[in-house]
Amino acid sequence: MRGMQLEPWHLHCNLTPSHPILRVQAIAAMSHVFHRHTQAELPVVAHGDGCTLTDTTGKTYLDASGGAAVSCLGHSHPAVIEAMKQQLDRVAFAHTGFFTNEAMEALADQLAAAAPGNLDRVYFVSGGSEAVEAGLKLARQFHLEIGQPQRRHFIARRQSYHGNTLGALSVGGNAWRRAPFDPILMPARHIAPCYAYREQAFDESNHAYAERAADALETALLDLGPETVAAFVAEPVVGATMGAVPAVPGYFRRIRDICDRYGVLLILDEVMCGMGRTGTLFACEQDDVVPDMIAIAKGLGAGYQPIGALLVTDAVFAAIRDGSGFFQHGHTYMGHPLACAAALAVQRYVAAHDVLAQVRDLGKRLDAALHTRFDDHPHVGDIRGRGLFLGLELVEDRLSKKPFDPALKIHAKIKAKAMADGLMCYPMGGTVDGRHGDHVLLAPPFILPPTLIDTIVETLGRAIDQATGTETRPAA
Repeated sequence: MRGMQLEPWHLHCNLTPSHPILRVQAIAAMSHVFHRHTQAELPVVAHGDGCTLTDTTGKTYLDASGGAAVSCLGHSHPAVIEAMKQQLDRVAFAHTGFFTNEAMEALADQLAAAAPGNLDRVYFVSGGSEAVEAGLKLARQFHLEIGQPQRRHFIARRQSYHGNTLGALSVGGNAWRRAPFDPILMPARHIAPCYAYREQAFDESNHAYAERAADALETALLDLGPETVAAFVAEPVVGATMGAVPAVPGYFRRIRDICDRYGVLLILDEVMCGMGRTGTLFACEQDDVVPDMIAIAKGLGAGYQPIGALLVTDAVFAAIRDGSGFFQHGHTYMGHPLACAAALAVQRYVAAHDVLAQVRDLGKRLDAALHTRFDDHPHVGDIRGRGLFLGLELVEDRLSKKPFDPALKIHAKIKAKAMADGLMCYPMGGTVDGRHGDHVLLAPPFILPPTLIDTIVETLGRAIDQATGTETRPAA
């Protein structure tokens, strides 16, 4: 990234040791942090304000991805910050093996009241991977408690992502992330995703494709033995691995019917797509389906503190309550008072100010701007998503939908160019099969000023044009 390597001219400048450029360089050279990528040179964030982040050199970045679809209320929301300060004045931490706390109880009430159906119990954790992990273990224990110990298998979908803990990685279908750890992952069956851009036939209706895609679950159940399957896990709108891919209408209703027919639990992973990101608080509301469990995180606390949760139905909770009484699971920081206070402030603000209506309106505007800019682009094959959760799939050839050679690392080039121009977006590779394909995910804050939509689209356009070797178009 710019600002990390001293160019020769810097050596001849009269820079004091406290100059931002030298401070960033010193951090890069002397850091003891084990970063995600040991060879990356990252800018050092100094402060956040609304939809922007600024590094220690003074460069400002427009956050068009919410980090990883996290910062839904931006980076300096006064109501959330004030709630956190008030909580710290009372108590910072009390272990849930000894106490409950007011913030946790109030947040659970808020979520249960807003959740669809009878998802009335909330199990708090510290992030999305933990939420999915808890769901997998609870599914297994649920079947033990009701006298069906033979149910041990999990079915999920290819090209899904459910987290990086071993259980979540096992049910996830992200081939690149799974590959190094395959020998130590638990067995899981993966079926085809509901991926209309590549899987729906040209003359196939949405209804017919929904049935065909969902019937893959029944085929897998019959192959494994339906009495041995504990749960099916899926993202209502697939995020990081495929780039904001929603299911076609009717798909999840049929999935729900199949699960009910065979006594299989339905776990929906809304860690990335939930908490208002798609325009409704829970993404599954738009699919007219109520699962047995929903995993949430990211937008739950908007990044102000690490928090995630698993919502479960009364029936799942009752199996534990009326059986052993104890869910054999837990983490030190679950139900952390400060994290719950922050998330409660986020959710109260979203509800009180009708923020989801703004998400829907901004989503339509951003979607329209993306179509205006990219509908005729030779290397943008698909624009998809819901609300402020939108993705673009890049292709070498639009007619054949042929992806770029992975060696070109188109997604990485897009990210680098966008960052250089002050835009944060979320490009990824492996969109099609874990190795081939590139996409860009956009998930800006819910409070995005409409005037910044054109800035996002045009800056992204320049990055895509440069990465794909397309002649840059003049600004409108």
